[in-house]
Amino acid sequence: MPSTLIKAVGHYVPENVVTNNDLVQHMDTTDEWITQRTGIKERRFFTEGKDTVSSMGANAARMALERAGVNASEIEMIVFATLSPDYNFPGSGVLLQRELGLPGIPCIDVRAQCSGFIYGLSIADQYIKTGAYKTILLVGSEIQSNVMEISDRGRGMAVIFGDGAGAAVLQATTEEGRGVLSTHIHADGVYAEKLTVQHPGSNRKARVTKEMIEDGSMLPYMDGPFVFKNAVVRFPEVINEALTHNNLTKDDIDLLIPHQANLRISQAVQEKFGLSDDKVFNNIQKYGNTTAASIPLALSEAWQEGRVKPGNLICSGSFWSRIYVGFGTGALVVGATLAVFDTNYTLESFSVTS
Repeated sequence: MPSTLIKAVGHYVPENVVTNNDLVQHMDTTDEWITQRTGIKERRFFTEGKDTVSSMGANAARMALERAGVNASEIEMIVFATLSPDYNFPGSGVLLQRELGLPGIPCIDVRAQCSGFIYGLSIADQYIKTGAYKTILLVGSEIQSNVMEISDRGRGMAVIFGDGAGAAVLQATTEEGRGVLSTHIHADGVYAEKLTVQHPGSNRKARVTKEMIEDGSMLPYMDGPFVFKNAVVRFPEVINEALTHNNLTKDDIDLLIPHQANLRISQAVQEKFGLSDDKVFNNIQKYGNTTAASIPLALSEAWQEGRVKPGNLICSGSFWSRIYVGFGTGALVVGATLAVFDTNYTLESFSVTS
């Protein structure tokens, strides 16, 4: 049975840098307050008319393809993870397909939000293991800055999230000891309303009303303390599940790349496993929480910085609530994956223009 090799990764972030001090001009907060509670110093906001969820995903994909030495024509399937699709429908996967010039291949959109990349990897892994496809493009891309209210009312969410994209080229391999070892995903719909965007939803005749706009119920809502407390418990649980499944221990991990939700959560998980700083990678300080783009963006930067080496055992994990920006509610989801990373490619000089 073939394994899924993470052949290469790439990323793209918008050029518009928004610092904590920029936000302070619009809400009652401070750089110190934001940094202490989240670890975030700045984030990227998209440029209207230049950046879209699908175009950012395409830019990240082009970098990943270049690094992998793979032609776009070799891609047999696209798996696209996002909570912020360009349109309510069709999904962003087909828009990426159009931009890359790949008519006819299947496109799957994944709405598992912050766990979207892990869920997407789990899906792609099954297709490769069964032999259905040999080369799959997995993308996580988000534009969240335009659903946040930059005000005192929206402060609790607006300081956390940013825009960006990450992509991975996945290929089948039969080489022993390489590729994705396993993925583990879970969900619990009991806590759907702890982190949600409930309007506009399909459960009312009027999907958008003046009252929804005025009372802020169309804005994202998060029960921060609840999510934090559950994250620091569930995150280690699912990582331990992945390690146990593969007869490994925390000492076998070469690098942990957690979902960049909150630096305090990452630090709590690091302390739980007793990992040194050189075994954990965080970039939330620069980008905030980019949701489905978080893990591939961090993985791409970790490789660029020389933190990922051939044969390394990489553990990635995510925990957050599912958010449906368009319709409905979601559920707490958690996932983890272990992979032996392939870095037998070089990046000479690569830039993205759009």
